[in-house]
Amino acid sequence: MHPIVEKLKAGQEVTFKPKGNSIVPLIRSGEEVTLEPLTDQHVLKERMVVYVQVAGNVYLHLIGAIEQSRYQIRNNRGRVNGWVTREHIYGVLKKQGRT
Repeated sequence: MHPIVEKLKAGQEVTFKPKGNSIVPLIRSGEEVTLEPLTDQHVLKERMVVYVQVAGNVYLHLIGAIEQSRYQIRNNRGRVNGWVTREHIYGVLKKQGRT
């Protein structure tokens, strides 16, 4: 299992510097972010940045739409990566710091 997913599933916060430009300008490549585990207190909503597994890939992306108990995952350029259930969302963005 992916090490960040393991920590989030164990209830730990995780700080790291993701690589990629799919949700720029919200988060830039190499910018430090802190994720907190997804708990029942989190209400998932559109435009929320989440750590999610879609089609075998795990990354930070946005919730683009919500349909009943499914969440559309997309980047910040309009590309839809797919639909997932809550079980595939491991964490939510807690904070980020410009580096």
